[in-house]
Amino acid sequence: MVLNADRMPTHMTAAGYSGTPLARKLGFKSSTRALLVDAPQEYADLLEPLPEGVEFETQPGPRVDIAHVFVTRREDLALHLCDLRATLRPDAALWVSWPKKAAKLSTTVSEGTIRELALPLGFVDVKVCAVCAVWSGLKLVVRKELRAASGTLCHQRGRS
Repeated sequence: MVLNADRMPTHMTAAGYSGTPLARKLGFKSSTRALLVDAPQEYADLLEPLPEGVEFETQPGPRVDIAHVFVTRREDLALHLCDLRATLRPDAALWVSWPKKAAKLSTTVSEGTIRELALPLGFVDVKVCAVCAVWSGLKLVVRKELRAASGTLCHQRGRS
């Protein structure tokens, strides 16, 4: 689990819009391996109750089933998307969370920004959800027709 609590707000509360536990909304199942990047300190509490056997990885890689990235800056988002596109399995899910407008946090990321940067890399968005009162989340997956392709568009464009 990669946490950077110094950069994130500490006043998180459960979203409560649907009554569905957050872990279920995000797709956590028994034995899921998850990677958290810059998650707020209270995020682990919001995931309770976790299904049995969920494990948190400390680095991106082929063992990760779900990655969840929290960002406030477009530049950080661009780097995370390229890095995770190159290191995660093609069938892994990637959640990107950004501050809601109502949270009044300084940000250069919106739902539109995420799509603008992610779609050219071969991602497609498939779900949106309220993570908590501060954060929204957009679920990205690699397009089915690209899952068998080797390499990523980041690397094909000369970025490594």
